[in-house]
Amino acid sequence: MVSRIPVKVEITTENKCGFCTNSKCCTYITQKINGPRSRDDFDHLLWQLSHENVQAYKDEDGWFLLVNNACKHVQKDGRCGIYFTRPQVCREHSNDYCEYDAPAEDSFDLFFDGYESLLKYCRKRFKNWGK
Repeated sequence: MVSRIPVKVEITTENKCGFCTNSKCCTYITQKINGPRSRDDFDHLLWQLSHENVQAYKDEDGWFLLVNNACKHVQKDGRCGIYFTRPQVCREHSNDYCEYDAPAEDSFDLFFDGYESLLKYCRKRFKNWGK
């Protein structure tokens, strides 16, 4: 019987994606938006979050819409099916510190998983919301 000793592999930015099992960065898109300030701004954001798979968050870089919708080019093994012709935004994506290292949610200042959570925030922020 051959004894198998686990080999410790150093994970680097060059090989990290190969260890990622859920291709998290390929399951959503984000779009930076102007931070809502007025009731009208928040009402517009409520409309956006009324749509399926749309969320919003605020972090140190500002406000973002989060659209949870996987890339159609991700293959069953989690790899990119158009790797050599992928869009520039994919080429520029850095995995120095990504969802493999920690969930993105850890850095959110505010997170709204949908209409109801944003509505609750609006009612708290604007005391006469809905009146």
